[in-house]
Amino acid sequence: MAQLVTRVDDSLVVQLDAMVEGGEVESRSDAVRRALQAMIDERERRRIVETTVEAYRRLPQTEDELRLAAVSTKAMIEEEPWEKW
Repeated sequence: MAQLVTRVDDSLVVQLDAMVEGGEVESRSDAVRRALQAMIDERERRRIVETTVEAYRRLPQTEDELRLAAVSTKAMIEEEPWEKW
């Protein structure tokens, strides 16, 4: 496993240590790993969204496809066992 060395503001360390003391994360390293993973995950989600949007721009849905999607969605909602509040 690689080791990273970085500098952070004192105020950030205070907040990070409070998270460790509060049990939100196991350690400073755990918090950094989680934050990095969240950044990487967000980047991947953004890439997927951009790819999907571009695909629909290149080949938009037809009116028939949109109509079928609306009918299917309505049918799925009607099949749900909704509870009355």
